[in-house]
Amino acid sequence: MADLNKVILMGHMTADPELKQTTSGLSVCSFSIGVNRRYSKADQAQQSVDFINIVAWRQQAEFVSRYFKKGSSIIVCGSIQTRNWTDNNGQKRYVTEVVADEVSFGAPAAQNSGDRAPSQGYTPAAYGAPSFNSTGSADFEEIPGDESLPF
Repeated sequence: MADLNKVILMGHMTADPELKQTTSGLSVCSFSIGVNRRYSKADQAQQSVDFINIVAWRQQAEFVSRYFKKGSSIIVCGSIQTRNWTDNNGQKRYVTEVVADEVSFGAPAAQNSGDRAPSQGYTPAAYGAPSFNSTGSADFEEIPGDESLPF
């Protein structure tokens, strides 16, 4: 069986993102989002918030730093990564974070992040309200019975 490492999160930015450059010139943006988690305790619905660390690279990093700020609703698709290092005191440190492959707005632009968000959104016509015509249509032909079907 193949391995799978895919994460899809929707939450709110916990702070303004900060764009940095690596020594080789790559853009990187580290930020965290708060994601609501529902659970039940003593047969009553409860809610808690998990704070998830995210890192975005290249164009995704620049996109996040330009259009998102603290409180912005955000959707992140990516994978979980664990890394470790030894700090200045010789202690081994570990971090688990989501590496963002795709980032998008989690709410309409007007509600998302004020003046930093694009001013116009696009909603495809396919997402509009469905319509139904019960008067019949000349586009469809009624088949009299199962015996005339070719299968």
